[in-house]
Amino acid sequence: MISFIIILFFLGYLLITLEHPLRLDKAVSALLMATIMWALMAYGFNQGWFSIINSHGEVFNILQGDPTLQRDGFNNNLMHHFSKISEILFFLIGAMTIVEIIDLHRGFALIKKRITTTNKKKLLWIIGGLAFVLSAIIDNLTTTIILVTLLRKLVPKRDYRVWFAAMIVIAANAGGAWSPIGDVTTTMLWINNKVTTPGLIEYVIIPSLISFVLPFVIGSRLKAFKGQTVLKKAVADPESERLLSSKTMLNVGLGAFVFVPLFKAITGLPPYIGILFSLGMVWLVSEYVKPIKNITKVQKYQYSTSKALSKIEFSSILFFLGILLAVAGLESLVFGSINGEMAGTLLYASNSLSNAIPSMDVVIILLGVLSSVIDNVPLVAASIAMYDFPLDSSIWHFIAYSSGTGGSMLVIGSAAGVAAMGMEKIDFMWYLKNIAPLALIGFLSGAISFILIEYLFL
Repeated sequence: MISFIIILFFLGYLLITLEHPLRLDKAVSALLMATIMWALMAYGFNQGWFSIINSHGEVFNILQGDPTLQRDGFNNNLMHHFSKISEILFFLIGAMTIVEIIDLHRGFALIKKRITTTNKKKLLWIIGGLAFVLSAIIDNLTTTIILVTLLRKLVPKRDYRVWFAAMIVIAANAGGAWSPIGDVTTTMLWINNKVTTPGLIEYVIIPSLISFVLPFVIGSRLKAFKGQTVLKKAVADPESERLLSSKTMLNVGLGAFVFVPLFKAITGLPPYIGILFSLGMVWLVSEYVKPIKNITKVQKYQYSTSKALSKIEFSSILFFLGILLAVAGLESLVFGSINGEMAGTLLYASNSLSNAIPSMDVVIILLGVLSSVIDNVPLVAASIAMYDFPLDSSIWHFIAYSSGTGGSMLVIGSAAGVAAMGMEKIDFMWYLKNIAPLALIGFLSGAISFILIEYLFL
């Protein structure tokens, strides 16, 4: 039964990769994969075929102790994972809504007007630089959402735009890896007292910069980024013209994103509370600001938050839910033991990898590669549980780099990639063929630079 559940997980991922050939929305495959996995886990658990382990290391088996308490343990474990996943989803919904509000008020038109180049190569570097810097200040997911939205104003033709969007994923993931608020995994390491902000920046920024610059140097030589883009048509579009509220909503919206980590630092509350607070403030301002003079009730709806909510890609939200719920299933399913203690499938796999490969540098590089296939959050969570290295150890910095940038090698390997995939309908196989080699070169080059810095200066 355990082997069948694991096979089902990989089969679900295969269906996701074949979304376009099968003409089947990836959300369908993800939701079916997750729900069937948990249904089989519940059935097998009730039959006593295997055990379940929660995040506190507590093991539940229907054949041990009071069956009612054991079932409650199973259900509470599911609720715990669903709660943690919901934090990510609500953060995503809040961020996407704020972006849509800014877009409805044509706030991005102000940024767009500052980008006057029609040269595709220059545009690539401008967008990439913005992604690298913004993702460290905000986070890689939100940055991707903002810049892909901006791209729609700058590059009208989708055939070219998908190339820019895919390169944004590489830049955003690289930028998020050297900041404690740039990626979920760096935040996890930061909260668990594995890294400090100065230490993370000092040792990870150079490898991250290399993993961003090198793919862009190679990518800028590709045919897709040669010649000129057609900016004049976008400028002529009435929807690209600024409104009376454009500057206000752009400043309020971006300020709301920047405020999220500050809100967390002040209150200690998780980031999704901060983004929901920021959404409430942006929503409040949008209710009273006037986009045009003498606005009617019908016109006001076109710039309202209700309109923004209707534009969100909720299929992407459901896809993300399915993926994370399936991974949580593997994390909970007891597969073996480590030093006499039962361990979940992911933790067992990570431990087996460490035993098979004594070099931690190689293990962490493989973790980065694995993070492009399996969500990096449980992988980092497993690493935190497995190892007890001191604060700001080079191991933790390398894990931060690898888990953050490794996800760029597949479009479904990171939250930024999933967001770009949903917004621009990027084909999995197209990304694998055209972008994955660039991401791999950047990832390995940054990893080698980290190891060299580690041995030369540490």
